[in-house]
Amino acid sequence: MTTKERIKEIIDNQPDDATYEEIFRELAFSGMVERCLKDAREGRVVSNEEMGKRIRLWQICFGNQT
Repeated sequence: MTTKERIKEIIDNQPDDATYEEIFRELAFSGMVERCLKDAREGRVVSNEEMGKRIRLWQICFGNQT
């Protein structure tokens, strides 16, 4: 399926009263999922262990800003 076909499908599956923002959000989400799946298929992933290390480093560098 081409990108254009996928966009049409997403729009067609939205309710008739969907707002521009809701449709845009759905399109953006779908695009992010597709990019993530492509990265995973191509081996561009980070292990849970490595992600834990990165998060701990971010916490040290940026502090707990919640």
